[in-house]
Amino acid sequence: MKGHDAPNRAAEGQNLAFKLWGAIGIYGRIALVVLAAALVLWAAAIGLRRLGRARRRSLVIGLTGVMLVGALGLGTWSLRMSEPGGSYFVLWHQIVRVGAALCATLFVVAAILLALPWVFNWLESRSFTPFIAVRHVRSQKSGFLTVISILSTGGVALSSLALCAVVSIMGGFGADLKKKILGNNAHIRIDTDRVGGIDDWEKVLRDVRLVKGVAGATPVAGGEAMASSSSNTAGVIIRGIDPSSIGHVIDLLQNVEVGRASYLTDTAGLADLPPDEPIGLGPGGERYLKGPKLRPWRSKDLDPSLEEVVRPPDVYPGLIIGRELAKTLHVYVGDEVRLVAPLGDLGPMGVMPRTKRFRIAAIFYSGMYEYDASYAYALIDVSREFLDLNGRVTAVDIKVDEAENVDPVRATVTSAIERSDLRVRDWKETNKNLFSALKLEKIAVFVILSLAIAVASFCIICTLLLMVTEKSKEIAILKALGTSDRAIRGIFMTEGLMIGGIGTVLGVLTGLVLCLGLKGFGVRLDPDIYYVNRLPVEVNPVDYVFVALSAILITILATVYPAVAASRLRPVDGIRYE
Repeated sequence: MKGHDAPNRAAEGQNLAFKLWGAIGIYGRIALVVLAAALVLWAAAIGLRRLGRARRRSLVIGLTGVMLVGALGLGTWSLRMSEPGGSYFVLWHQIVRVGAALCATLFVVAAILLALPWVFNWLESRSFTPFIAVRHVRSQKSGFLTVISILSTGGVALSSLALCAVVSIMGGFGADLKKKILGNNAHIRIDTDRVGGIDDWEKVLRDVRLVKGVAGATPVAGGEAMASSSSNTAGVIIRGIDPSSIGHVIDLLQNVEVGRASYLTDTAGLADLPPDEPIGLGPGGERYLKGPKLRPWRSKDLDPSLEEVVRPPDVYPGLIIGRELAKTLHVYVGDEVRLVAPLGDLGPMGVMPRTKRFRIAAIFYSGMYEYDASYAYALIDVSREFLDLNGRVTAVDIKVDEAENVDPVRATVTSAIERSDLRVRDWKETNKNLFSALKLEKIAVFVILSLAIAVASFCIICTLLLMVTEKSKEIAILKALGTSDRAIRGIFMTEGLMIGGIGTVLGVLTGLVLCLGLKGFGVRLDPDIYYVNRLPVEVNPVDYVFVALSAILITILATVYPAVAASRLRPVDGIRYE
């Protein structure tokens, strides 16, 4: 018994770790990673400070090599790692992927630290102002000032790193959402607010397909209905489609997980699935097969040619539904469902609900919960008959060559159809509120995290003010020797710019490498929480340049007051008590 209980306890512990890891949220994970990196860097700085210069450099070189080997080894391992299907989440896979990204990030940090002495030597050889500024920054006589300088640099670096990571991940979620919306919806939709649908839609479809910039167009007959299975019911949005043209407009055919879209027309094959046909997916991505079909009416004495005659008439139209809707209805490919239309037919007992039986032809996964939980696709002729559209359609969906440049194509389509009773809307207008909210959220997060850089710049102000106080005698001597106030201001502004610049370069480069690593190695998320398989990361160079410029600008503003205070120091005040 103990041997069986140990694996169960390990599995329970792993499930608890998954729940805790998912409960803290994506931003909580980022905060934990940044905090862990800060603690590691802080411990490394304390340890390096207690060693000699030669030993410190040798240790940093050794750590750089170890991080490079770790990044290459773990990166190769993660790229060769098999991608589990379904919602299967393997914790140690994610440890390997995140470890590869962190090793690459720490390698960049160590490489920048090794490159700093050469950068300082180059700056010292330029002119008088950077020479004095570098000497002040390199000075280790005042341990307190050195610690504050390191903390200031680390503060700017961590703030820039957090800002880059959050902006990239938010941009990744926005891009992933846009991709899924465009993959499951038309770029332009022609519909009407009149009850009954669009008449003479064939002419509209022909005219639209001749418009320059249109990649595909398809008719759609849609409406609302209630779906019921043997164990549950759910509201659905039924959409009648043309299988020959729907693939040119949306990604329905590519999103099919199990089943086949061809079963929409092959209803006889759908009613008698082969035993090896996959009908569903398990929680670990395993495929459920149909298995052998029991035929109670078969008899050894019955002629095989008569078997089809005595088979029950169970051939129904096919229906493609989403993964979440299939979970709600507890159905698999080949199972029967009943759809009830909102409007019924007049019978002897009054209005009777219009019902129709369907059979699940395929199950798709679009990545959007709203679509997977409510959309159902059937043949357009079947949908028009079920919804009583009398040969009409409810919309004509259009896909353009370039989704971002949909405005001129929309105007051309409006001119081509020349019908005032129809309205033409593009995806930007339909999802305007959603993308405006995402854009506003991104701007708000950028402003809030920029305040963290501003807080880190306060340390730069304190560092420079304390340096002005400590170096008052040196400043007085320089001014007595003829150094101008402008040169003194330039020295201290250069010092602050060096501290902030090192932190900015360190933070932006590490953020870039970390995000590229997370994007390249494909860190998976728990789909039960986020409904996405991988952490979406979008590395936009414009965002990183904007972060770097913002950090440098805040740093420059932070150096103004200490530099002015140093330039106003009179030589007689600096050497009065010497």
